[in-house]
Amino acid sequence: QVQLVESGGGLVQAGGSLRLSCAASGSIFSINAMGWYRQAPGEQRELVAGITRRGSANYAVSVKGRFTISRDNAKNPLYLQMNSLEPEDTAVYYCNADVTTMTLYKSRYWGQGTQVTVSS
Repeated sequence: QVQLVESGGGLVQAGGSLRLSCAASGSIFSINAMGWYRQAPGEQRELVAGITRRGSANYAVSVKGRFTISRDNAKNPLYLQMNSLEPEDTAVYYCNADVTTMTLYKSRYWGQGTQVTVSS
């Protein structure tokens, strides 16, 4: 059993910042790639940023230069620093992780999501 729990969402004014965290726990042997996705009402879930185990990151064009993804391989958390937030960034943010469990089962796991609301 693997759990991902996001935190750090909330309401912020345009131009403000938030830092999201995602903690992984459970029967984890290793975690490969991790990422943040978001889903706005009536929209499809979209990739915000991803990061490999070695720290190589990629970003959606809409957030590049404003958001920074990072991870701590020793403690398993994943972070998303969001600066210069815009109303268009309003969405539920989900983290995911490609996990190998202690029984060597590999799968992608998702958190339950955290709401980010940016007011204009």
